[in-house]
Amino acid sequence: MTSRFTDFALPAVVLRALADQGIESPFPIQSATLPDTLAGRDVLGRGRTGSGKTLAFSLPVVTRLAEPGRDGRPVRRQPRRPRALVLCPTRELANQIAATLEPLASALGLRTTTVFGGVAQSRQVTALDAGVDVLVACPGRLEDLLKQGLLTLDGVEITVLDEADHMADLGFLPGVKRIMDRTPAKGQRLLFSATLDNGVDQLVRRYLHEPQSHSVDSAESPVAAMTHHVLLVSDAGAKKQLVHDLASGTGRRVLFMRTKHQAKKLAKQLTADGVPAVDLHGNLGQGARERNLEAFSSGAVKVLVATDIAARGIHVDEVELVVHVDPPAEHKAYLHRSGRTARAGSGGDVVTLVLPEQTGDVRTLLRQAKITAQPRKVVVGDAGVEALVGERAAYVTPTAPAPVQQQGKKGGAGRQGSRGAQGDGARDASAPAGGGSGRRRGGRGRGAAGTGSQSGQQSSQQSQRSGRPAGQSGRPARAGEGASRGNGGSGAGTLAARSGGAPRRGGRGRVQRGAGSPTVYSTSSPQR
Repeated sequence: MTSRFTDFALPAVVLRALADQGIESPFPIQSATLPDTLAGRDVLGRGRTGSGKTLAFSLPVVTRLAEPGRDGRPVRRQPRRPRALVLCPTRELANQIAATLEPLASALGLRTTTVFGGVAQSRQVTALDAGVDVLVACPGRLEDLLKQGLLTLDGVEITVLDEADHMADLGFLPGVKRIMDRTPAKGQRLLFSATLDNGVDQLVRRYLHEPQSHSVDSAESPVAAMTHHVLLVSDAGAKKQLVHDLASGTGRRVLFMRTKHQAKKLAKQLTADGVPAVDLHGNLGQGARERNLEAFSSGAVKVLVATDIAARGIHVDEVELVVHVDPPAEHKAYLHRSGRTARAGSGGDVVTLVLPEQTGDVRTLLRQAKITAQPRKVVVGDAGVEALVGERAAYVTPTAPAPVQQQGKKGGAGRQGSRGAQGDGARDASAPAGGGSGRRRGGRGRGAAGTGSQSGQQSSQQSQRSGRPAGQSGRPARAGEGASRGNGGSGAGTLAARSGGAPRRGGRGRVQRGAGSPTVYSTSSPQR
């Protein structure tokens, strides 16, 4: 088995890029597949997550794209026409594949970009318009862009299907087939998967031409470097304390929950108890998912509480402990969850917490997963649990979250009656909805929702000095005239009439709403 990357036909700049990252020796899946992938053959690679498949296909993709064309000149990229396509099931995986590809591609003058849902497509379209060599994409957004005619796949020379079995589990195979049908049949195809069930074998037969098969291990084979523990707890109270203890170590650990709600709740509870934790699940927006994953990957936060989305969606090394707080529903999920530890040649522990009513289901689950672990009863302070916790991290005082700020929107014109001026400025989280209200008779008033804005007070003081209603600027007001504006920079929303209407029968007081005691605006009847 080849022991160094220098033994392969890789460009010198790629070898330097690997060396700059401290990567010199290939993993078994890389050693096995590189001779065939670099030669342009179709390859079926089988191995569990964490076995090194991303680098196994990234190296041949960038190396082959950098080769000169038939005329001996470098092939020029074209707008909306990528030359290589990597399909994967989740946004997190797409980002991590791109992070592996980008330094290698950049060293060869190649350009990469990602395409997935959950974010605005405008930046993705801009990147495609500028021309990309390698496109990393999730099937859903890619199909949307194809239907809109914003790119074409007829120039794809190499197609990679990563985590094909997970795409099958998520129901993506029909879309994957439609996408593959748009790529040239003569192109090179690489498929990497842990298993060939749920229709993955159909993809192999339909799209790969005489593939060279390389299998390192399968999803059903437990990893020798991974130690499994099944801990029986007496009740929910004991389980809660045990979870807190297992989360309290200094190393990275992933805690798995069955539902999005429970994952969010547990992350908040741990953070409130002095153990900083972030959550990862389907209810989070893409920005929040990326921030939380970055905090965990960088080590700023050592605890990640996740649903099964993270079982395939994250590739983070040096996770020393995986805890199945809620045992998964089936054995494949157990193996994929557990695969977050014992990665890249490192060891790791996997703990499953079992309540009395879960004993039978967990026994069946472990048998199907071919995991041998003797269940044992534990209590709080158990010596075995303390060994799993290891050195405890220092208590971190919880901090209050920053107030949520929203960009203001323009409110509509006021209507006659108390429904009048319904403004929708950028409001402080504690402020009631609406900036103010119109009067039953007469023109518009001025209200403010939020904090930090002095425009209403200044206008009120000016009105008291001039004898004119707040907002009147020396000219007659047109009926119903007014507008709202959001002050997003200060976090305060201001609903203000640009030209306050004149009340017919005297002035009325209005209240500035927001944090703190209300400020009452008073106006006097204008001179007619």
